[in-house]
Amino acid sequence: MAEPNEKKEMDFTSSLDQPEPKATVPTTNTLADEHNGINEKALLRKLDMRLLPPLTILYLLSFLDRSNVGNARLEGLATDVNMTGNQYLTGLTLYFIGYVLFEIPCNIVLKQTTPRIWLPTLTLVWGIVATLMGTVQNYAGYLVSRIALGIAESGLFPGVVFYLSMWYKRNEQHYRVALFFSAASLAGAFGGVLAWGIAHMRGVGGYNGWRWIFILEGLLTVVMSVIAYFWVYNYPTTAEFLSEKEREFIQFRLKHDNDSTRAEKFSWTGVLDAFKDPKVWLYGLCFHTMSLPMYTLSLFMPTIIKELGYTAAEAQLLSVPPYAVAFVLTISVAILSERTRRRAPFIMGSTALACIGYIILLTDHRPGVSYVGTIFAAAGIYPAVAIVLSWPANNVSGQTKRAIANAMQISIGNLGAVLGTQLYRTETSPRYYLGHGFSLGYLVANIIVVGILWQVLKRENVQKAEAREREGLQALMGDIGAAEDFQGDRDPRWIFQT
Repeated sequence: MAEPNEKKEMDFTSSLDQPEPKATVPTTNTLADEHNGINEKALLRKLDMRLLPPLTILYLLSFLDRSNVGNARLEGLATDVNMTGNQYLTGLTLYFIGYVLFEIPCNIVLKQTTPRIWLPTLTLVWGIVATLMGTVQNYAGYLVSRIALGIAESGLFPGVVFYLSMWYKRNEQHYRVALFFSAASLAGAFGGVLAWGIAHMRGVGGYNGWRWIFILEGLLTVVMSVIAYFWVYNYPTTAEFLSEKEREFIQFRLKHDNDSTRAEKFSWTGVLDAFKDPKVWLYGLCFHTMSLPMYTLSLFMPTIIKELGYTAAEAQLLSVPPYAVAFVLTISVAILSERTRRRAPFIMGSTALACIGYIILLTDHRPGVSYVGTIFAAAGIYPAVAIVLSWPANNVSGQTKRAIANAMQISIGNLGAVLGTQLYRTETSPRYYLGHGFSLGYLVANIIVVGILWQVLKRENVQKAEAREREGLQALMGDIGAAEDFQGDRDPRWIFQT
């Protein structure tokens, strides 16, 4: 317990630029003293090795199965299904409509079931749908398969973000979400190479190459979903790979940091709290202004590169480097964000880098230079999105409220993707000024929205610091109180990460 004359030093000051007070969180040595024999760093590595691989693989497959339609288009999908370029875009739009509508219901189901049952089941369903996309014979079949894929995939990302918040301390979550989300950039790189190889199967079984892209990648998802039933764990209190001593230590360290150890049941009050909190809507707008450029880039990257003057095979392979650079930067920026306990500056800086990419795409028509623009765009978008998506998991308290806030953020965000799928129309090729221009405008809007949210969070932190000063409270030092005493993220002891 801090001495009285140390209290102000440990509290959040009125300066808006003052970092969160690290002294308010128990140190590793303090925790180790109370739980002799437990190495906290070794335990974190153990959690990472057990929890992150299956989640990362599932999300890689999810992103692969939603974005491989861009690779399939280069291999004759539109011609064989007898649809125009704009009809192809309609299928992309329907995917995101299904995705948006079912994200919140899916997280409600997750809260009422278990991760081990729900996440693999979602994977199994979308794996079957993705496989069957390789057998569609007409435009109607294409539309139905896309909306079904969107519905099936809608629960994975918000579910995993909530799930990780039940295992890791607040400042540890962002790096893990970034590792998990980095699978999106890996999927882009991996998908380009896979599509290039699978396309050589054209004629096998009487199928064109694009059908085999869907069939083989979908079957891979089905196989992994079965494995995931045995590979995904539930929560710390029941995870089989932990000893009783390790379970107690995890509960102890979370108890000193967030609300994940509380026995909170699903409540409609928590749902309403999420909808009534303006900050939750701002988190959604932060992702909304990133989802349009992110998804248009992932869905249209092969087409954008091909229209620069490359062959279809070259375009498949040239889509790899932008995603590889994005993967490295996503991890690097996540590490810096975690170490500095800052979110907004890294989002805004990464978004500015993506802006440079779209400015190049819009202004320079030389194929090689324009291709460099796609690298800048991917390198800025993916690190920013990783931080944006982990932000509410860090800051929203109340388990039901956090689960709904995570789902709301992605639902609001993916409305941007719904619009984006209609921007890269056939008549605007090869330069795609409309799509690139909208993406650039959305990125500028992202910088503005993130700046607004940054100021809102800092102002509320100052108000909480003043309340703690009046009431003689400390900022999350030790147990945050009995269940009836803690007020979630409205509690003056709860400090928002900015």
